[in-house]
Amino acid sequence: MEVDEGASVAVGGKIKVGVCVMEKKVSSSPMGQILDRLESFGEFEILQFGDKTILEDPIESWPICDCLIAFHSCGYPLEKAQAYAALRKPFLVNELDPQYLLHDRRKVYEHLEMYGIPVPRYACVNRKVPNEDLDYFVEEEDFVEVNGERFWKPFVEKPVNGDDHSIMIYYPSSAGGGMKELFRKIGNRSSEFHPDVRRVRREGSFIYEEFMPTGGTDVKVYTVGPEYAHAEARKSPVVDGVVMRNNDGKEVRYPVLLTPAEKQMARQLCIAFRQAVCGFDLLRSEGCSYVCDVNGWSFVKNSYKYYDDAACVLRKMCLDAKAPHLSSTLPPNFPWKVNKPVKPNEGLTRQGSEQSEELRCVIAVIRHGDRTPKQKVKLKVTEEKLLNLMLKYNGGKPRAETKLKSAVQLQDLLDATRMLVPRTRSGRDSDSDPEDLEHAEKLRQVKAVLEEGGHFSGIYRKVQLKPLKWVKVPKNDGEGEEEKPVEALMILKYGGVLTHSGRKQVCHYFTMNGLNMIAGEGTGLLRLHSTYRHDLKIYSSDEGRVQMSAAAFAKGLLDLEGQLTPILVSLVSKDSSMLDGLDTASIEMEAAKARLNEIVTSGKKMIHENGSSEEFPWMTDGSGVPPNAQQLLHELVTLTKNVTEQVRILAMGENENLTHEPYDMYDQAKALGKTNIDSDRIASGLPCGSEGFLLMFARWIKLARDLYNERKDRFDITQIPDVYDSCKYDLLHNSHLGLKGLDELFKVAQLLADGVIPNEYGINPQQKLKIGSKVARRLMGKILIDLRNTREEAMSVAELKEQVTYSLSASKKQHDKNSPPKLFINSDDVRRPGACDKNDDDDDKETKYRLDPKYANVKKPERHVRTRLYFTSESHIHSLMNVLRYCNLDESLQGEDSLISQNALERLFKTKELDYMSYIVLRLFENTEVSLEDPKRFRIELTFSRGADLSPLENNDEEAESLLREHTLPIMGPERLQEVGSCLTLETMEKMVRPFAMPPEDFPPASAPVGFSGYFSKSAAVLERLVKLFHNYKNSSSNGKS
Repeated sequence: MEVDEGASVAVGGKIKVGVCVMEKKVSSSPMGQILDRLESFGEFEILQFGDKTILEDPIESWPICDCLIAFHSCGYPLEKAQAYAALRKPFLVNELDPQYLLHDRRKVYEHLEMYGIPVPRYACVNRKVPNEDLDYFVEEEDFVEVNGERFWKPFVEKPVNGDDHSIMIYYPSSAGGGMKELFRKIGNRSSEFHPDVRRVRREGSFIYEEFMPTGGTDVKVYTVGPEYAHAEARKSPVVDGVVMRNNDGKEVRYPVLLTPAEKQMARQLCIAFRQAVCGFDLLRSEGCSYVCDVNGWSFVKNSYKYYDDAACVLRKMCLDAKAPHLSSTLPPNFPWKVNKPVKPNEGLTRQGSEQSEELRCVIAVIRHGDRTPKQKVKLKVTEEKLLNLMLKYNGGKPRAETKLKSAVQLQDLLDATRMLVPRTRSGRDSDSDPEDLEHAEKLRQVKAVLEEGGHFSGIYRKVQLKPLKWVKVPKNDGEGEEEKPVEALMILKYGGVLTHSGRKQVCHYFTMNGLNMIAGEGTGLLRLHSTYRHDLKIYSSDEGRVQMSAAAFAKGLLDLEGQLTPILVSLVSKDSSMLDGLDTASIEMEAAKARLNEIVTSGKKMIHENGSSEEFPWMTDGSGVPPNAQQLLHELVTLTKNVTEQVRILAMGENENLTHEPYDMYDQAKALGKTNIDSDRIASGLPCGSEGFLLMFARWIKLARDLYNERKDRFDITQIPDVYDSCKYDLLHNSHLGLKGLDELFKVAQLLADGVIPNEYGINPQQKLKIGSKVARRLMGKILIDLRNTREEAMSVAELKEQVTYSLSASKKQHDKNSPPKLFINSDDVRRPGACDKNDDDDDKETKYRLDPKYANVKKPERHVRTRLYFTSESHIHSLMNVLRYCNLDESLQGEDSLISQNALERLFKTKELDYMSYIVLRLFENTEVSLEDPKRFRIELTFSRGADLSPLENNDEEAESLLREHTLPIMGPERLQEVGSCLTLETMEKMVRPFAMPPEDFPPASAPVGFSGYFSKSAAVLERLVKLFHNYKNSSSNGKS
């Protein structure tokens, strides 16, 4: 019998639910689980149409139903289903007409915007024929422009066809370039990185949208009607493309909580597309949420709790539509047999005995890994080609400096330099002016640097052109005069590249031992991370070696695969203002270096008035400078010249034709993910890495010239760290070249560097504290915010538990043990959708994920650890350490004890170098047995590591030979900065370092965690929901769920 739309079912009759879906979809486990539950209520008859009926039979012969489940999939005749719905007029769970929208991503985004649902910034490029040239579309090296709107790399390129899942992400040249292709899962892969693809596709129509950094996590949201939404997080395919699977071969996902704004977005989306059962993809980026894809009919996989909820919601929808006379109240007990819950992965549950003290926060400040020596070439240029190049890229301004970093800019410079470099070298007996010879050699060096590696990677090379002199010349039109530069200073900076050894230090050794070294939790931290109970953020300075160290660490920590560029872009946040530069303390550092120069060259020392040199040797001005520094300086000059001359002879034999056809076997950009030595180069007697003998000689001759000026008989002690740096690099990476006297030079340079480097950041504790507080001021402020946010979050959770415990005990008799779950979004949790969930107490826009305890099969779903890793350079490690150990010397803190124990102060004084991969770690613990008001509730533990250990090289044994073969050094373990058993409270820590940190008002204030924002509402309705949530979770746990 034909059922009119909205007609009721006769009393006593069953509601017929038609399933007009391809058999492959009906036979899926989630669909079967939900339909079985729906039928077991006893109110419904399920009618499955089958493929033959759908594809071959006329709609008039199709089964007649009251409610219809129909959705498009591959090969599905949507028009036929529409005709059936028009004929029989059943209640449609998912309406059919809007399903056409889902096939066109342009229409999906337009529809989302129409309903106020935030989407990433995007633009459409529509082509009528493949490879059609469009005047409104422009592509440059690092951006595309659509109708004047610019999208800088990284950006996303999506086909407009919603059924085409070949999505590309293009990366900037500053991160190494390349493209990552995303696709439907094939085996264990969901994406592939192509390092050589840099141009976008032109064979069709595409959407270009801004890449949203999400911390390597995607969120899938599943609605069942506008009042129910379930969310799961998974590893994003943009990271390494490896699909995480469980023992059953299913992709690993974990249920997470939606914010109130996200819940409203789910509601609006469900209404906008008129799809009750609908899945969509959510991006959480910098405190905001965006919808980036709408999938249509989708069910959660492998969640019995979700199957229960979905069946209950669908039951109510169908009863409301076709049998309102029947009660839609849920029965006290579900009629179906409860299935055994999925057993949690044993590797994901926390091991060990319960303790009253829990780790809450880990903060690590880490120096980058082993690098090549940093280099700089300065030369004055008057050549018109170079001056015109400067004007080309500074907008034609004769007095403005120009920075060249992109591949296009550096290629222009290389082309000009090649034309200016003399074809042959002039000999020593030439009549040429010495300055001309030096200028020609520097141009040749510039050319060699630009040709290094075969192509440009802007993360490692940059050039500045600064105008020095100008003249007046007539304008081209003859009307008046204009300025024209006639001389400029060219500064080429290069080197400082993370070596294969540096990548190995970070990715292998540091990962194997680093979790325990940093967190003290062994693999426990990794388990927390895999179950979304670990809030990990990684920050880096702007320097390439630091960025790649951070990316390599993330790769090893999270067991990722593939090259570092996608990992860098997805997981590492750059913050140069916090982790770069010394400009804020430049005046104080220059004063320290001037005083240090006096101490080193004269051999004089001064005892600081606040202590004796015997009891507190670190209180002495210039402490650590060797007493025979003056003698060592002369030895250093002699030994440096000796090594330089040997490298000069090697450089003379280098075939200069190599610079025209660079050795293609070494490519910096392609080597970013490698941790092995280029054995072919070593075997052929070439220097390690991409450095040829010409550049190696340029490195050493510059050091020899700058270290000692013979004409003025003047030493430059600021060159001592650079000499030591080059010595250490060649000793580790170029020992196969057999440079005589290099080991002796290293020992002398090390003695001087051990005295000079720590004193460059202040020659006494007061000056170290002043410089340290200026350099690390923003970083110290951010660390305090991290600690404060962790404390407030932990206290909020503790207070919540107390409220829930009290409410449960007060209403114990009112809640039945088997009471059904609350299925719908509480109106108190709902707010209008917007681009961001902007509260007054926004937490510095850090995206967070929280497990939903109703669905998570792990112990202690509420347990949460915040980890912040800050990768930086040597200057910030020294500066932060100086603040921590000398903060009590400030006038405002007179009489306070140091944060560092006396024993640790002595060890730090003997620690001359904070080498590659050195780190400082702060761990925050919460003692849950202490009252919330007690300062001892939160305790800080401080540790540090000296980093790479050079001492094994001093022994002429098998270990030393092995390290030299591998070109690597072990990382030293952590050392305590406090006595065992001492208790440094967070309150004391804050009081001691606050004067040297950026004030909290300069940072965004703390907030409740985004994922828990609904929990912390003060409304009685939400508290009631919490009582039920924990009550049900407690009952499910007692029934075998762990």
